[in-house]
Amino acid sequence: MGLRAVTSRIYRGEISADIVGRPKIWATISGLLLALSIAGLIVQGLNFGVEFKGGSVFTFKSAGTSIEDVRGAVTGGGAHQAIVQKAGGDWRVTTESLSSAQVTEVKTSVGQKLNIAPDKISTQVVGASWGGEIQKKAWQALIVFMILIIAYLSVAFEWRMALAAVVALVHDLIITAGVYAWSGFEVTPATLLGFLTILGYSLYDAVVVFDMIKEVTKPLGPTSKTTYSEAANQALSSTLVRSLNTSLVAILPVGAILFIGTTLFGAGTLKDLSLALFVGMIVGTYSSICVATPLLVQFKEREPKYKQIRQNIARREQSTKRQAKTAKVKATAGASGGGSDDGPSASDDADDADDTGGGSADDVRSAVTVRKVVNTGPRQQPKRGTRQQRRGK
Repeated sequence: MGLRAVTSRIYRGEISADIVGRPKIWATISGLLLALSIAGLIVQGLNFGVEFKGGSVFTFKSAGTSIEDVRGAVTGGGAHQAIVQKAGGDWRVTTESLSSAQVTEVKTSVGQKLNIAPDKISTQVVGASWGGEIQKKAWQALIVFMILIIAYLSVAFEWRMALAAVVALVHDLIITAGVYAWSGFEVTPATLLGFLTILGYSLYDAVVVFDMIKEVTKPLGPTSKTTYSEAANQALSSTLVRSLNTSLVAILPVGAILFIGTTLFGAGTLKDLSLALFVGMIVGTYSSICVATPLLVQFKEREPKYKQIRQNIARREQSTKRQAKTAKVKATAGASGGGSDDGPSASDDADDADDTGGGSADDVRSAVTVRKVVNTGPRQQPKRGTRQQRRGK
């Protein structure tokens, strides 16, 4: 079967992957990603923008100028930390917090070295207190968002689904933050907006999967022939293609902004937002399928109702196997010949093994005694007598 045929069958839902049945694989992958992300946050740390830590921002136009020329002109005016970015035709330089006199010196140095009039250089000074207020508001927004998520999922579904969704969201946040730490991208208010956006996207994907799982597992009862894990995997397989298609359609334009817009068109102001969206959408799709759903199944399989269903199915399967093995032994004993009067027959022994509840093949074989009787010596037949004697004459 070719790749195209397999892809077509997956798209039509004819082939289902056992995603729920492999929790150790997904736990290992997520553990590695989380470890790398936490290491990046500890070693590299997040590069907070001027909006959070305070500083001075200089914006001006200068054609035919390199990054090193701009950095040298700014540091020549007394600034020690200069982060140079180019957004379109504008240069944006962020420095530490400077006084009014230091700002004037930097503008003068930039004007002299880059041949720019001082009045063409715009400046913006952001205090550290304002940045601290933004951080406070961002944490408040995140906490309120999480509380609303838990409340909604607990009412619409149940608390186990809410807990699984929240774990997946925290998983997405840590990995996305780790990518920011390793890449060195600046964390700005646009980044926080992107974080909240990917949380909503990941939550949407998880809700779609949970709704299908709720619908499929609702009829399960003591006499069901399907466990909760199998039903959940069936529901996940039915929504897998839709989730992947939705993610692909959403990722393509974001990837265009991130890779094409920032490199070819200089859309530097959008790269912070686009990176958060790009990473978050990929990780969010993965977490809703391979983190939230398997975790939910682990929670639900511990409930007495679904534990009993699994035990009932295992008991019926064991009984079916035992009956098949007993029937096979009976057929083998009957084909090999009849039994003798000196010992029990194969049929009797098989029935005794079934009554005692022996479930393994070794128990059945040990309980069955098959004897083959072979007559030796001259064959003796009763005398039939003459025809008159048989007629009673």
